[in-house]
Amino acid sequence: MTKQHANWSPYDNNGGSCVAIAGANYCVIAADTRMSTGYSILTRDYSKICKLADKAVLASSGFQADVKALQKHLAAKHLIYQHQHNKQMSCPAMAQLLSNTLYYKRFFPYYAFNVLGGKGCVFTYDAVGSYERVGYSSQGSGSTLIIPFLDNQLKSPSPLLLPAVDAVTPLSEAEAIDLVKTVFASATERDIYTGDRLEIVVLNADGTRYEYMELRKD
Repeated sequence: MTKQHANWSPYDNNGGSCVAIAGANYCVIAADTRMSTGYSILTRDYSKICKLADKAVLASSGFQADVKALQKHLAAKHLIYQHQHNKQMSCPAMAQLLSNTLYYKRFFPYYAFNVLGGKGCVFTYDAVGSYERVGYSSQGSGSTLIIPFLDNQLKSPSPLLLPAVDAVTPLSEAEAIDLVKTVFASATERDIYTGDRLEIVVLNADGTRYEYMELRKD
Protein backbone atom coordinates (compact mmCIF):
# COMPACT_ATOMS: atom_id res chain seq x y z
CA MET A 1 0.00 0.00 0.00
CA THR A 2 1.44 3.39 -1.02
CA LYS A 3 1.89 6.02 1.64
CA GLN A 4 -0.45 9.01 1.32
CA HIS A 5 1.17 12.38 1.97
CA ALA A 6 -0.88 15.33 3.13
CA ASN A 7 -0.84 17.94 0.38
CA TRP A 8 -1.56 21.15 2.26
CA SER A 9 -0.87 24.61 0.80
CA PRO A 10 -0.91 27.99 2.57
CA TYR A 11 -2.30 29.53 -0.64
CA ASP A 12 -5.54 29.40 -2.58
CA ASN A 13 -6.62 31.18 -5.75
CA ASN A 14 -10.00 32.83 -5.36
CA GLY A 15 -10.18 33.86 -9.03
CA GLY A 16 -11.73 37.01 -10.49
CA SER A 17 -10.42 39.62 -12.92
CA CYS A 18 -9.23 43.23 -12.63
CA VAL A 19 -8.75 45.86 -15.35
CA ALA A 20 -7.40 49.43 -15.33
CA ILE A 21 -7.29 51.94 -18.20
CA ALA A 22 -5.70 55.39 -17.92
CA GLY A 23 -6.44 58.42 -20.09
CA ALA A 24 -4.86 61.86 -20.05
CA ASN A 25 -7.02 63.11 -17.14
CA TYR A 26 -8.85 60.05 -15.83
CA CYS A 27 -8.43 56.43 -14.81
CA VAL A 28 -10.97 53.61 -14.90
CA ILE A 29 -10.40 50.69 -12.51
CA ALA A 30 -12.77 47.72 -12.63
CA ALA A 31 -13.17 44.23 -11.16
CA ASP A 32 -15.87 41.59 -10.89
CA THR A 33 -17.34 40.65 -7.49
CA ARG A 34 -17.25 36.82 -7.67
CA MET A 35 -15.03 34.99 -5.15
CA SER A 36 -14.50 31.27 -5.78
CA THR A 37 -12.45 28.30 -4.67
CA GLY A 38 -12.18 25.30 -7.00
CA TYR A 39 -15.61 24.81 -8.55
CA SER A 40 -17.46 26.49 -5.64
CA ILE A 41 -18.59 30.12 -5.43
CA LEU A 42 -17.94 31.47 -1.92
CA THR A 43 -19.74 34.78 -2.47
CA ARG A 44 -21.15 36.73 -5.40
CA ASP A 45 -20.67 40.17 -3.80
CA TYR A 46 -17.01 40.63 -2.81
CA SER A 47 -15.26 43.86 -3.81
CA LYS A 48 -11.71 43.43 -5.13
CA ILE A 49 -11.15 47.21 -5.29
CA CYS A 50 -9.61 49.22 -2.46
CA LYS A 51 -9.21 53.01 -2.37
CA LEU A 52 -5.77 53.49 -0.78
CA ALA A 53 -5.66 57.29 -1.17
CA ASP A 54 -7.60 60.06 -2.92
CA LYS A 55 -5.34 59.60 -5.97
CA ALA A 56 -4.65 55.84 -5.84
CA VAL A 57 -7.04 52.89 -6.23
CA LEU A 58 -5.89 49.26 -6.00
CA ALA A 59 -7.58 46.27 -7.64
CA SER A 60 -6.30 42.81 -6.66
CA SER A 61 -7.01 39.21 -7.58
CA GLY A 62 -5.42 35.99 -6.31
CA PHE A 63 -5.65 34.80 -2.69
CA GLN A 64 -8.05 37.22 -0.99
CA ALA A 65 -6.72 36.60 2.56
CA ASP A 66 -3.29 37.78 1.37
CA VAL A 67 -4.92 40.68 -0.48
CA LYS A 68 -6.64 41.80 2.77
CA ALA A 69 -3.36 41.55 4.71
CA LEU A 70 -1.60 43.59 1.98
CA GLN A 71 -4.31 46.28 1.99
CA LYS A 72 -4.11 46.63 5.80
CA HIS A 73 -0.30 46.94 5.64
CA LEU A 74 -0.51 49.64 2.93
CA ALA A 75 -3.23 51.54 4.84
CA ALA A 76 -1.02 51.60 7.97
CA LYS A 77 2.02 52.80 5.98
CA HIS A 78 -0.12 55.49 4.30
CA LEU A 79 -1.39 56.72 7.68
CA ILE A 80 2.23 57.08 8.92
CA TYR A 81 3.10 58.96 5.69
CA GLN A 82 0.18 61.38 6.22
CA HIS A 83 1.28 62.14 9.81
CA GLN A 84 4.88 62.74 8.70
CA HIS A 85 4.21 64.77 5.52
CA ASN A 86 0.77 66.27 6.21
CA LYS A 87 -0.52 65.18 2.79
CA GLN A 88 -1.74 62.06 0.99
CA MET A 89 0.50 59.92 -1.21
CA SER A 90 0.55 60.45 -4.95
CA CYS A 91 -0.11 57.44 -7.17
CA PRO A 92 3.59 56.99 -8.22
CA ALA A 93 4.63 57.13 -4.52
CA MET A 94 1.99 54.50 -3.63
CA ALA A 95 3.21 52.41 -6.60
CA GLN A 96 6.76 52.37 -5.20
CA LEU A 97 5.48 51.55 -1.69
CA LEU A 98 3.46 48.62 -3.06
CA SER A 99 6.50 47.34 -4.99
CA ASN A 100 8.71 47.56 -1.88
CA THR A 101 6.08 45.81 0.26
CA LEU A 102 5.69 42.90 -2.19
CA TYR A 103 9.46 42.53 -2.72
CA TYR A 104 10.13 42.51 1.03
CA LYS A 105 7.88 39.41 1.25
CA ARG A 106 9.45 37.72 -1.80
CA PHE A 107 10.51 34.51 0.03
CA PHE A 108 6.93 33.88 1.27
CA PRO A 109 5.02 36.18 -1.10
CA TYR A 110 1.60 37.72 -0.87
CA TYR A 111 -0.27 35.65 -3.49
CA ALA A 112 -1.85 38.82 -4.88
CA PHE A 113 -1.82 40.15 -8.44
CA ASN A 114 -2.37 43.90 -8.45
CA VAL A 115 -3.19 46.80 -10.72
CA LEU A 116 -2.87 50.28 -9.24
CA GLY A 117 -4.64 53.18 -10.92
CA GLY A 118 -4.38 56.93 -10.51
CA LYS A 119 -5.34 59.88 -12.69
CA GLY A 120 -3.39 59.45 -15.94
CA CYS A 121 -1.44 56.36 -14.84
CA VAL A 122 -1.72 52.60 -14.34
CA PHE A 123 0.87 50.39 -12.65
CA THR A 124 0.83 46.62 -13.11
CA TYR A 125 2.55 44.09 -10.80
CA ASP A 126 3.62 40.49 -10.38
CA ALA A 127 3.43 38.76 -6.97
CA VAL A 128 6.96 39.76 -5.89
CA GLY A 129 6.94 43.49 -6.66
CA SER A 130 8.20 43.85 -10.23
CA TYR A 131 6.12 46.67 -11.70
CA GLU A 132 5.68 48.77 -14.82
CA ARG A 133 3.86 51.97 -15.65
CA VAL A 134 1.47 51.30 -18.54
CA GLY A 135 -1.61 52.79 -20.21
CA TYR A 136 -3.81 49.79 -19.43
CA SER A 137 -3.51 46.41 -17.74
CA SER A 138 -5.40 43.37 -16.48
CA GLN A 139 -4.73 40.79 -13.75
CA GLY A 140 -6.52 37.68 -12.57
CA SER A 141 -8.12 34.56 -13.98
CA GLY A 142 -9.63 36.35 -17.00
CA SER A 143 -6.53 38.41 -17.87
CA THR A 144 -5.42 35.98 -20.61
CA LEU A 145 -8.73 36.72 -22.37
CA ILE A 146 -8.85 40.46 -21.61
CA ILE A 147 -5.27 41.57 -22.44
CA PRO A 148 -5.35 40.45 -26.13
CA PHE A 149 -8.64 42.32 -26.55
CA LEU A 150 -7.19 45.51 -25.00
CA ASP A 151 -3.98 45.16 -27.07
CA ASN A 152 -6.07 44.96 -30.21
CA GLN A 153 -8.19 48.00 -29.30
CA LEU A 154 -5.58 50.27 -27.67
CA LYS A 155 -2.17 49.22 -29.12
CA SER A 156 0.16 50.43 -26.38
CA PRO A 157 3.40 51.88 -27.80
CA SER A 158 6.55 49.81 -27.31
CA PRO A 159 8.74 50.97 -24.39
CA LEU A 160 11.72 50.48 -26.76
CA LEU A 161 10.59 53.30 -29.09
CA LEU A 162 12.70 56.47 -28.94
CA PRO A 163 11.75 59.16 -28.24
CA ALA A 164 9.48 57.64 -25.57
CA VAL A 165 5.77 57.77 -26.41
CA ASP A 166 3.24 58.46 -23.66
CA ALA A 167 1.40 55.24 -22.73
CA VAL A 168 -1.96 56.82 -21.85
CA THR A 169 -4.86 55.70 -24.02
CA PRO A 170 -6.45 58.06 -26.58
CA LEU A 171 -10.02 57.16 -25.54
CA SER A 172 -12.42 59.52 -23.79
CA GLU A 173 -13.60 58.58 -20.30
CA ALA A 174 -17.01 57.37 -21.55
CA GLU A 175 -15.38 55.25 -24.28
CA ALA A 176 -13.00 53.67 -21.73
CA ILE A 177 -15.93 52.75 -19.45
CA ASP A 178 -17.80 51.19 -22.40
CA LEU A 179 -14.65 49.22 -23.36
CA VAL A 180 -14.28 47.90 -19.80
CA LYS A 181 -17.92 46.77 -19.79
CA THR A 182 -17.39 45.02 -23.15
CA VAL A 183 -14.23 43.14 -22.06
CA PHE A 184 -15.89 41.89 -18.88
CA ALA A 185 -19.03 40.80 -20.71
CA SER A 186 -16.73 38.88 -23.09
CA ALA A 187 -14.48 37.35 -20.38
CA THR A 188 -17.50 36.24 -18.31
CA GLU A 189 -18.62 34.02 -21.22
CA ARG A 190 -15.38 31.98 -21.13
CA ASP A 191 -13.95 32.23 -17.58
CA ILE A 192 -15.90 30.44 -14.82
CA TYR A 193 -14.15 32.50 -12.10
CA THR A 194 -15.33 35.86 -13.48
CA GLY A 195 -18.94 36.97 -13.23
CA ASP A 196 -21.93 38.06 -11.11
CA ARG A 197 -21.35 41.84 -10.99
CA LEU A 198 -18.92 44.42 -12.34
CA GLU A 199 -17.66 47.21 -10.06
CA ILE A 200 -16.15 50.25 -11.83
CA VAL A 201 -14.27 53.09 -10.11
CA VAL A 202 -13.65 56.25 -12.15
CA LEU A 203 -10.95 58.70 -10.97
CA ASN A 204 -10.99 62.15 -12.56
CA ALA A 205 -10.71 65.86 -11.74
CA ASP A 206 -14.11 65.75 -9.99
CA GLY A 207 -13.01 62.98 -7.60
CA THR A 208 -14.10 59.33 -7.43
CA ARG A 209 -17.24 57.82 -8.96
CA TYR A 210 -18.60 54.27 -8.70
CA GLU A 211 -20.59 52.41 -11.36
CA TYR A 212 -22.01 48.88 -11.42
CA MET A 213 -23.14 46.45 -14.10
CA GLU A 214 -24.69 42.99 -13.78
CA LEU A 215 -22.77 40.07 -15.33
CA ARG A 216 -23.63 36.40 -15.94
CA LYS A 217 -24.38 34.51 -12.73
CA ASP A 218 -23.79 30.96 -14.00
